[in-house]
Amino acid sequence: MTGSLIQFLLFLAVTGFAVYLFVRVVYHRYLYIRLGKSVNLKKEAKARLKEFAIQVFGQTKLLKDKKSGIMHIVIFYGFIILQLGALDLILKGLIGHGLPIPGYDYFTLMQEVTVALILLAMGYATYRRYVEKLKRLKRGWKPSIVIFFIFFLMLSVVVSGGFERVKEGMETSGFAPISSLFAAAFSGMSHTAATVGFYISWWMHLLILLSFLVYVPQSKHFHIITAPINILLRRTEPTGKLASLNLEDEEAESFGVGKIEDFTQKQMLDFYSCVECGRCTNVCPANTTGKMLSPMHLITKLRDHLTEKGAAITSKSPWVPAFAFANPNTQNPLEVELIGGVITEEELWACTTCRNCEDQCPVGNEHVDKIIDLRRHLVLTQGSMPHDGRRALQNIERQGNPWGISRNDRVKWVKEVDPDDELGVRMVKENPEFEYLFFLGSMGAYDNRSRKITHSFVKLMKEAGVSFAILGNEEKNSGDTPRRMGNEFLFQQLCADNIATFQKYKVQKIVTTCPHTYHTFKNEYPEFGLTADVFHHTELLDLWVKEGRLKPQHEVKERITYHDSCYLGRYNEVYEEPRNVLRAIPGVELVEQDRSRENSMCCGAGGGMMWMEETAGTRVNVARTEQLLSVKPTVISSACPYCLTMVEDGTKLKEAWEQVKARDIAEILALSVFGTP
Repeated sequence: MTGSLIQFLLFLAVTGFAVYLFVRVVYHRYLYIRLGKSVNLKKEAKARLKEFAIQVFGQTKLLKDKKSGIMHIVIFYGFIILQLGALDLILKGLIGHGLPIPGYDYFTLMQEVTVALILLAMGYATYRRYVEKLKRLKRGWKPSIVIFFIFFLMLSVVVSGGFERVKEGMETSGFAPISSLFAAAFSGMSHTAATVGFYISWWMHLLILLSFLVYVPQSKHFHIITAPINILLRRTEPTGKLASLNLEDEEAESFGVGKIEDFTQKQMLDFYSCVECGRCTNVCPANTTGKMLSPMHLITKLRDHLTEKGAAITSKSPWVPAFAFANPNTQNPLEVELIGGVITEEELWACTTCRNCEDQCPVGNEHVDKIIDLRRHLVLTQGSMPHDGRRALQNIERQGNPWGISRNDRVKWVKEVDPDDELGVRMVKENPEFEYLFFLGSMGAYDNRSRKITHSFVKLMKEAGVSFAILGNEEKNSGDTPRRMGNEFLFQQLCADNIATFQKYKVQKIVTTCPHTYHTFKNEYPEFGLTADVFHHTELLDLWVKEGRLKPQHEVKERITYHDSCYLGRYNEVYEEPRNVLRAIPGVELVEQDRSRENSMCCGAGGGMMWMEETAGTRVNVARTEQLLSVKPTVISSACPYCLTMVEDGTKLKEAWEQVKARDIAEILALSVFGTP
């Protein structure tokens, strides 16, 4: 009885101390997150809980990589199942018998099968990290320590079970195959020795379990706690919508994020949710072509800086543990500049805002909004921006387009493509009863190659009997480029001007051939007062073909692969409409390549990169073109003027220009409808 009492008191002391350490660390991570700006989350409980269930219990994001996804599912559900087993084992060590579960033999079998599956999963995890040596996975003692934790934790379960069988004189059982094998190996052991062995393995199990508990919140495995919360509290605004800045705030000393505390608390929760799986970096077009940016390292560097600075700020609190500093030997975190000291400008200007990183992230982290917030500080507060980007924004501000061409030339394309007025293109003033406002955007109005897309779409609208009008020289830049490059002031100015123009002409429907304009109007302008319906031209072309208003009749004998624009696909989930149009065209052979739909690689033009020269590594558009050429197409189709330009340049650089043409969906459909593009 005395021994049992000592055992129980030791159990309480050790467990209590471990729980105390765990709570201390978690509490301080909470305090660090509280340093950020508060954020008002929409109360959409039903939608949040549904997505929470799908992602947390369905593990849908993890299954984007099926092998590691299945491995993680085994570990995830295995640990849930083993919680009852752990409680059962603890009770056996404290009071001499386990849980009073009906069908206990089946419970034991389930526990042992689960242990075996988890050991196999950890073996595969080790194989992927150290034999396959996947580039995205870190190696070293820190990533490996959890493998050892789990391995020895599982080992302690079966060893305890084996010693228990010897101690209690149990016979070999098919309901306990692993522990029975272990017991058979030590069948000649005395009762006393078996009892000692049982308690040694019992304490080993408990100490490993509690050590893991203390370790978790100080490592990337903190995501076990934070990731479900992060998914539950995710933003429910349209995908990729950027938060607006209050530029009227006279008390604001700076704009954007210039120090870690400028991030919101939700953004900081992202930092502690990162799994360091490397999936984001693995698909990042900047990183895979040799640029400085790694989305994973961006998050982890921000996390470590927050931990160090948070610990320094709250160091007077009696709750601060000695191990709260991520690296106490580094420079005073209070003196480290966020941009320059933690994150470099080169990293920030490498991002194409494609969101492939966010699509792949299994814990719902958002990388792009953080990069844009940091860019905003550079541009609006520090006045720092690459020369090419600054020139493009100055041209947009002065002339309404990135090239600086006269704003009065925005309507010149009409006379060039329709000198005899056969298409009947009219300004809004001339056709006040129009159904659709055709918003060309700078590319569609000024760029010679993109004008061909404009021409084809106008012909198709006329054929479909659609009443449309254009703004002509009254049209201004949508503001997508300034916003993604950090100039929120210019964006809001353009936004206000465009909405005033739309209201002036009572615009109800807007169609555009540019996915960047489409996303900005559809998902970001409504916050500022836009009420019109917004369409991408492929959505309407698909509809008009289905309705019979457009009839593809001429054969187009081409092997076509379709490149998904980031802002049309990942941002707005428009995947099938462009493909439906191609499928409706007689003679077309539609072929898919590996990086398609939600995993399509960026062309390299987004985030303002269209107007800035790449100076490091391989050109993104060349790498993307190589992927598209891998399926041996005769035509590479797209539904974005930026993408078309980048892919066309790519085919020239790869010397495939003569064999493979780049065409917009509208051009290919016009070729089938009219016999000419």
